[in-house]
Amino acid sequence: MPNIKIFSGSSHQDLSQKIAERLGLQLGKVVTKKFSNLETCVEIGESVRGEDVYIVQSGCGEINDNIMEMLIMINACKIASACRVTAVIPCFPYARQDKKDKSRAPISAKLVANMLSVAGADHIITMDLHASQIQGFFDIPVDNLYAEPAVLKWIKDNIPEWRNGIIVSPDAGGAKRVTSIADRLNVDFALIHKERKKANEVDRMVLVGDVRDRVAVLVDDMADTCGTMCYAADKLVSAGATKVYAILTHGIFSGPAISRINSAQFEAVVVTNTIPQEEKMKQCAKIQVFLLRGLLLMLGIYLLIGKSNLPVFNCSYQQISFT
Repeated sequence: MPNIKIFSGSSHQDLSQKIAERLGLQLGKVVTKKFSNLETCVEIGESVRGEDVYIVQSGCGEINDNIMEMLIMINACKIASACRVTAVIPCFPYARQDKKDKSRAPISAKLVANMLSVAGADHIITMDLHASQIQGFFDIPVDNLYAEPAVLKWIKDNIPEWRNGIIVSPDAGGAKRVTSIADRLNVDFALIHKERKKANEVDRMVLVGDVRDRVAVLVDDMADTCGTMCYAADKLVSAGATKVYAILTHGIFSGPAISRINSAQFEAVVVTNTIPQEEKMKQCAKIQVFLLRGLLLMLGIYLLIGKSNLPVFNCSYQQISFT
């Protein structure tokens, strides 16, 4: 029966440490550095022969460097005779490039999937993929975990007027997500149709649904420059919403995102910890983070089912706290 080894990449060591602590393990020893020509060098500091290896690396920060670092770590463990190598990628990189939407456009998410497989990954664990069809880009198992249970709990615990709320999707693509949440809360939903002039710029927004005198909760899988989300907040307030919250799985917050959030009419912008947010929270008091202990425990349960030698947890699957 193989032992479990968890290694952390450079992108989100705090999350890696939380996963290891939740499972009662120590992070594996690994040194990552760059040569003078900026090539990435990885040294795995302990034996992984016959072990079940998990490498945690989120698609954030210096994304291209972090992808390369993860690929090298996977390959280093594979050629060192690891029994199995699982890539834990809370925020999957290049997920928005999932289709050929214009002439000569690449499908970069498929390329990332190919590179992970070629590097030697046997299994992928990720969180709220931007496009669920990305799972089909792999010929190896992919577990796409969902933040929805944590979102439901946060709404009930932190929005006193949630029963008078309405769940809003900032675009038509998120309609399935918000209808599922609205159904579970037994509240109404609305969506905003947007027309883009070009990437990260919205030309026109049309609200479909009645938000007057209600608490509007925008829910999306990710926000990057936050143009769409902040325009949506203004649209909801002008349509009569009493308060506006935003709940996101992946808070990328690049470029003018922070200044836009500070200027927008949000009560709070709530994100999970798939991406480090410490510096962004210092710049914007509206940003709040809720920890996905449920994600970590789901990972732990998977390890148990995978016949690891971890001790049995004191709670069952039905008793999981998702925040």
